[in-house]
Amino acid sequence: MRPSMIRIIISFLTLLAFGIFQPARAAPDSYHIVIEGGKIVDGTGGPWYDGDVGIKNGRIKKIGDLKNSPTVKRINARGLVVAPGFIDIHTHTDEEIEKLPLARNYMQQGVTTVVGGNCGDSIYPVGEKLAALKRLGLGINFALFVGQATIRRQVMGMADRAPTQGELNKMKEWVAKAMEQGAVGLSTGLYYAPGSYARTEEIIELAKVVVPYGGIYTSHIRDESDYNIGLVAAVREAIEIGEKADIPVQISHFKALGKPVWGKSVEILNLVKTARARGVDVTFDQYPYVASETSLKGALVPGWAQAGGDHKMKERLLDSATRPKVREGMLVSLDKRGGPEKLFIATFDPDPKIEGKHLTEIGKIKGMEPVDAAIEILISGDASVVSFNMLDEDLIRLMQSPMGMVASDGSLVEFNKGVPHPRYYGTFPRVLGKYVREDGVLTLEEAVRKMTSAPAHRIGLVDRGLIKEGMIADITIFNPDTVKDTATFEKPHQYPSGIDYVIVKGQLAISNGAWTGIKAGQVLDSGRK
Repeated sequence: MRPSMIRIIISFLTLLAFGIFQPARAAPDSYHIVIEGGKIVDGTGGPWYDGDVGIKNGRIKKIGDLKNSPTVKRINARGLVVAPGFIDIHTHTDEEIEKLPLARNYMQQGVTTVVGGNCGDSIYPVGEKLAALKRLGLGINFALFVGQATIRRQVMGMADRAPTQGELNKMKEWVAKAMEQGAVGLSTGLYYAPGSYARTEEIIELAKVVVPYGGIYTSHIRDESDYNIGLVAAVREAIEIGEKADIPVQISHFKALGKPVWGKSVEILNLVKTARARGVDVTFDQYPYVASETSLKGALVPGWAQAGGDHKMKERLLDSATRPKVREGMLVSLDKRGGPEKLFIATFDPDPKIEGKHLTEIGKIKGMEPVDAAIEILISGDASVVSFNMLDEDLIRLMQSPMGMVASDGSLVEFNKGVPHPRYYGTFPRVLGKYVREDGVLTLEEAVRKMTSAPAHRIGLVDRGLIKEGMIADITIFNPDTVKDTATFEKPHQYPSGIDYVIVKGQLAISNGAWTGIKAGQVLDSGRK
C-alpha cells in the first residue's frame, strides 16, 4: 500500500474517533401542537395515565414523552385532563346550524361533534342540505339522522292512518336515498304527530331499509310516561323494532317522566339488559337534568287534536264544540307534568315577555285559567316549554348504567335569546362537575367514555372518540377540579367554566379558555369520515 493511502486512512480514523464523521442522528419529529404533561383519559374507560400528545396534520401522531420535540404550539396541560372531544349523539342542531355554524354553545362545553335529526324530524333532502353545510363551513363536526316524521309528512301529510303499500314503498325509497346521501340512521319521534300515527310494523319496514347501510335506529319512544301505551310498553316496542329489523337501537333521552312512572327506571333498565342478553343491540342516551323541554303542543295537546296539522288544531281550539274536549285532554297532560307551576315557557317569538314564566303566572297576567292561557298561546303560535317532571333517583340509576351515553337533547341558540333549557350550555360540564367530582356517581374515566368512544362507536366514527395514535385530533382539555356548568333554569345563557382547550381536527377552537371562532369542523357523511 502506498504511503499516501496509509496517511489518508489514518486521517479518516482519527476524525472518526473525534466524532467529526459520526453518522447524523435523526431529527426528532416536529408537530403542529404538543400537549404536554396532561392526565390522559383516553375514552376507553380504562385508567388515566400521564403523557404528552403530539398533533400533526389534524391527527394524533404520537403519544409519549415529547418534551424535547419541536412544535409550533406547546400546551402546558399539567393538572388538566386530556380527553377525546365530546360527541353529542342526540341534538336538534340541524334546525339552526346554517344560521349558527360556529356552534359556540356546544364548543364551549368541549363538544366537537353533534348529531342532528333526532326525534323524527330532520333537515331534508339530506344530500342537498349536507352539501350546503360543507360549502358554508362549520365550527363543529356534524352528522345527521334522517327523520321518519319528516318523510311521512312529505308522503302522507298529517294523516292519522296506516300508509297504503304505495305510500310505504315511497317512504322506504326516501329513507334509502337519505342513507345513500350521508345519513347515519333513522330517527323517530313516536310520541309526536305524525310519527305517533305510525304503527310498529310501519317503523320496522323503514328500519330494515337502513340495515344495509350500516345505520342505526334511534327513537324518542312512543310514551315516556302513561300518556298512551305507557313507558314500559314503549321500551318494549323500541326493542321489538330492533329485534325484527335486526338493527341497533338507541333509545333517546331515556327517562321516567311524570309521577305515574317514577321508579320505573328499574324495570326499563331490566328490559334493556334482558334484550341485550338475547342479542338485541340496544343502548340509550340521557341528559343530566330532572326537567325536560319540548313544544307546548307536544307537551299538552292530545294527538287526535293535532291530526291534519297546525291549522286543523287551531280550528279545533277555536271551535266551541271541540275546544272543551281538547281542553280536557290538555288538563290531563298538565297534571301529569306536575301542574301549571312546573311548566315554563322557554321561547315564544310572538310575545317574548312571557318567556321564563310558568303557566300559572301567565294565566294571572291574562286573567284566565292556566290551561286557557296555554290555549291562547297555541292559537298565536307554538312555544317551547321546560317542565320539571323527573326524580333524581331515576336519573342517577340510568346514568350509572354502562349502556347509557351522555347527550343534551339541545340545539344551537343565540346568546341571550329566550330562556332555553340550561342543557344547551351545560350538559357535559354538569356531568363532569356535579356527577363525577361532587357526587361520585360516575368515575371520571367512565363519564368520558360515555361522552366519547361510546357514541363514536354507535354511529360508526372509526377515527374519533379516542386518544390514540392515528385518530383525528378532536380533543378537549379541562380542569377536573373546576369544570362546572354555570347555566341555570333562570339564567341559562352562561358558558361553563373549566374547559380550557378544545381542538377540532388539530386546530384550536378554544385556547386557554378563549373562543377563536375557527371553522375546522366537518360534515360527517354516513358517520364514517
